[in-house]
Amino acid sequence: MDPMTVVMLAVLAVLVFFMFRNGRKRKADQEKLQATMVPGADVMTNFGLFGTIVSIDEVDNKVALEIAPGTIVHLHRQTIARVVEPTTAEPAAVAADADYAGPELNESHGRLIGEPEFGQRRDDTDADRKNGDA
Repeated sequence: MDPMTVVMLAVLAVLVFFMFRNGRKRKADQEKLQATMVPGADVMTNFGLFGTIVSIDEVDNKVALEIAPGTIVHLHRQTIARVVEPTTAEPAAVAADADYAGPELNESHGRLIGEPEFGQRRDDTDADRKNGDA
């Protein structure tokens, strides 16, 4: 057998191995997601819609999702991308963010105050040169 043929067959075998492995991994992730999808869970859909699961219809493979108080949409079960876990902010991070007011916005032009206009040069400072921003 030609060595080039052996190499090509080996590459093909590796590709097939990774395809099967990736498929099994995706299937396991989907099964884990389906196990965490229960009524009352906060979820996000594939197209970025957030809501709370009201009910799950196993027969029709549909989910009733409440996206606002009193607004329920019915979606295919596979459009649920992930279950959203509640996040808690650390007290030190909240205190540091409270002191920072952020950049000011020039209301008439919709730009940040202090930002250069298109085509303007900005002043180079020693701090910019040290950071490599100049």
